[in-house]
Amino acid sequence: MDRVYIFDTTLRDGEQSPGASMNVEEKLRVAQALERLGVDVIEAGFPISSPGDFESVKLIADKVRGLSVAGLARASFGDIDRAWEALKGGAAPRIHTFLATSPIHMKHKLRKTPDEVLEQAVEAVKHAVKYTSNVEFSAEDAGRSEMDFLCRVIEAVIDAGAKTVNIPDTVGYAIPSQFGESIAEIFRRVPNIHKAIISVHCHNDLGLATSNSIAAVQAGARQVECTINGIGERAGNTSLEEIVMAFRVRQNLLEVNTNIKSEFLYPTSRLVSNITGLPVQPNKAIVGANAFAHEAGIHQDGVLKEKSTYEIMTPESVGIATNDLVLGKHSGRHAFVERVKKLGYEITSEQVDVAFQAFKELADKKKTIYDEDIEAIVAERTLRLPDRFRLVYLNVTSGTVTVPTATVQMEIDGVVRQEAEFGDGPVDAAFSVIKKLTGKNPRLESFNINSITGGTDAQAEVSVRIEEGGVMSNGQASDTDIVVASAKAFVRALNKLEHRKKKTFAGYV
Repeated sequence: MDRVYIFDTTLRDGEQSPGASMNVEEKLRVAQALERLGVDVIEAGFPISSPGDFESVKLIADKVRGLSVAGLARASFGDIDRAWEALKGGAAPRIHTFLATSPIHMKHKLRKTPDEVLEQAVEAVKHAVKYTSNVEFSAEDAGRSEMDFLCRVIEAVIDAGAKTVNIPDTVGYAIPSQFGESIAEIFRRVPNIHKAIISVHCHNDLGLATSNSIAAVQAGARQVECTINGIGERAGNTSLEEIVMAFRVRQNLLEVNTNIKSEFLYPTSRLVSNITGLPVQPNKAIVGANAFAHEAGIHQDGVLKEKSTYEIMTPESVGIATNDLVLGKHSGRHAFVERVKKLGYEITSEQVDVAFQAFKELADKKKTIYDEDIEAIVAERTLRLPDRFRLVYLNVTSGTVTVPTATVQMEIDGVVRQEAEFGDGPVDAAFSVIKKLTGKNPRLESFNINSITGGTDAQAEVSVRIEEGGVMSNGQASDTDIVVASAKAFVRALNKLEHRKKKTFAGYV
């Protein structure tokens, strides 16, 4: 079987999803989960874009040793120098430099001639190679580039020292048959193509990112750039879990494999969702809540007789536990810790103390504790760090003949304050008080509630998206009380908004 390398860009392109900003510690947790998952390359960020991104890339390169850590850099010496400063302590650092090659980008964005672009690309690669032989070049908007020029650029950057050349479908414009043929044509026309690995980075604007990536692999590409849950700019990227399981389930046809440990797909998906605040849609392939659910009677009958009638993979193969019931109020600390580890989380003894206490508190409220409940506890109590705003206390009154009122106590910059407000409902009242206390008045773009498990005592998972001054932020939280979960999610979104406003982004594929 041919090996396909998995290049994960959740921490770079994925973080560019509206509102999905992560702090340094959260990025490190995701990187460690990706290392456990078995990815080959992590694109940890864009070092020159902000001090926070530089710090994140440096920390991940220093701490995560079992794979290659990449940093993104435009085709400029300053970007490349800054990327190397962040990466140089890594076990296998990769400089990933890029430059647009499509007529529309060269004319309107770069305002350069094709010859000028070719020269800049070559000089950038030559500069990067002075630091490391592990250099990747991306021809931004390759999907809309002219083939003659694209082949010239690929040949030139390989001659300059690029060991990986990425062919991005930056705007999700490609169709699988056409994209696969483009990759095949590159292999036919570039004489030194054997000296580099050809990579693809597909966007999902037409819902074809995974299909385009598969077509590219069939044509000879041997690296796929993707993200957990398919998150990323606009409609997102190729979904890591989809591409990996497509290779595994249809191995007889595709004849390729990866080093991914698929049993960690679901835990990693949940981790990324909890940290970014971006919920996974129920019908999402591989990791969605309905991915292994069977509603129709004929399907249920078939699965009961033989699972393979309607399941082309098992839940266990992607890390979804088949035994729903995990622990109860009488369970001990050791059993709790073992279950947390089995779900794919590595937490310190201090974090275990916090999470186990929260588990006991939840067990007093709920008779049945599920894996999803434990994941929510770990995310709430150990994966979130204190930020500028912290919810201390919430009390609401509401009913058919009562004006909804909320009293909220918050810690803001270390100072505890309390206020009360009316609203159209308990959630609206709580949000009004939080706005008053924080002095923030963002627009609520979306508000979603999902039940983590079944039953009236289930934890509610609330996701909110807010916008202020053109900056988006997401917040996600869970609690058995919907109003409390809503308030926590809103406060989390406000904290992320504060963090996101301090960051700057330079766009890429």
